[in-house]
Amino acid sequence: MRKIAAILLMLVCWPLLAGQTVVNNLRIWAAPDHTRLVFDTSHPVNHKLFTLKKPDRLVIDINGARLTGPMPAVSDNPLIKQLRSAQRKDGTLRVVLDLDTQIHPKSFVLRPNSQYGHRLVVDLYGETARKPGDTVQKPVKQLDNNGMRDVIVAIDAGHGGEDPGAIGRRGTYEKQVVLAIARKLAGLIEKERGMKAVMIRDGDYYLGLRKRMDLARSHRADLFVSIHADSFRDPKARGSSVYTLSKRGASSEAARWLAESENSADLIGGVKLEDKDDVLASVLLDLSQTGTGQASHEVAGKVLGRLRRVGRTHKPTVQQAGFAVLRSPDVPSILVETAFISNPEEERKLLDPRHQQKVAGAVMDGLRGYFHDSPPPGTLLAQLKSRQHTIARGDTLGAIADRYNISLANLKSANGIAGDVIQVGQVLMIPGT
Repeated sequence: MRKIAAILLMLVCWPLLAGQTVVNNLRIWAAPDHTRLVFDTSHPVNHKLFTLKKPDRLVIDINGARLTGPMPAVSDNPLIKQLRSAQRKDGTLRVVLDLDTQIHPKSFVLRPNSQYGHRLVVDLYGETARKPGDTVQKPVKQLDNNGMRDVIVAIDAGHGGEDPGAIGRRGTYEKQVVLAIARKLAGLIEKERGMKAVMIRDGDYYLGLRKRMDLARSHRADLFVSIHADSFRDPKARGSSVYTLSKRGASSEAARWLAESENSADLIGGVKLEDKDDVLASVLLDLSQTGTGQASHEVAGKVLGRLRRVGRTHKPTVQQAGFAVLRSPDVPSILVETAFISNPEEERKLLDPRHQQKVAGAVMDGLRGYFHDSPPPGTLLAQLKSRQHTIARGDTLGAIADRYNISLANLKSANGIAGDVIQVGQVLMIPGT
């Protein structure tokens, strides 16, 4: 009798449950300038947000939804004290965030992709945080009394937060291994005299592609390096690649910059476009992009050459594609696909800290070679470039160090030399005392 009653109750409630959206999970990611909440939902949702004061709270109402499972615990979040939820009589799921400060919320829904279903995303920006689209100019470190600055390299670890990137067969997330490689690369750059690293993403959180570009420009970066791990349906695909922006991608970006009013006041090669007519603005932007593209291709070639020493490369030459993250018109930009995470052998290597260090070292060698050949004006590297020595037959490192009155260790360090092997025609940078 009880079983029959239960079945009848299910039949009565089924129409209501069938039309109800299930919130399967809630994930929280804290970035430096905002906190993101992601609700995984069984269907697209209608929702609304409103804030309350004394105390500060954010209320999220999701129509016709119910939550399965408990609210996630919140710890060390700069904006949220705690989360709580309640099911209202009209079928609305109400989620309340108790806040530490007033916030600016922003929400949107996302359609399913290969990794996630329907999602509701809520971004929280604190009162003192930068709002979406804002950039802040950072002071550039001065090294000496002559006002020579560092070369700034922006390092972008791809994906992050709710975007794991490609996933290997062993469950390795691209976002994790590329962040590890990016941090190792940053460590090598910081040890290099005359160079400074800026981490675009330095934690497990998501940044939009254009936000990554904007951050690099706000730091006045001389180069933007995006680190990724490739994936392909064939697990035999392997090897590293280096990409620059395609001409088609550059052309579409030029049209976008000229069309959007907020970009007309940005500096393009040091020239403002806001007071120029359309034809002149287009010419100036094209010249800027041409120079940026040439520099990007040169540094990409240097990096690809060094990666060949670490392992197989997927293609013998620098590749071009329309990656949005490479489209800054005034910052040379490259994208490094370190390996195929879809290849089981390369996935294993990507998890190995020693291999990560080798990859970072290869990229560093390429950057060092490029900037020593083409240092930006006004940098310490440009000043040091005037002190070079081209190796002739019979030269030794010890003799060169004695000739310029520097230590052998400093000479090796300045040129990234580990042993004693040098080649005729090789150009050494002579560090200052």
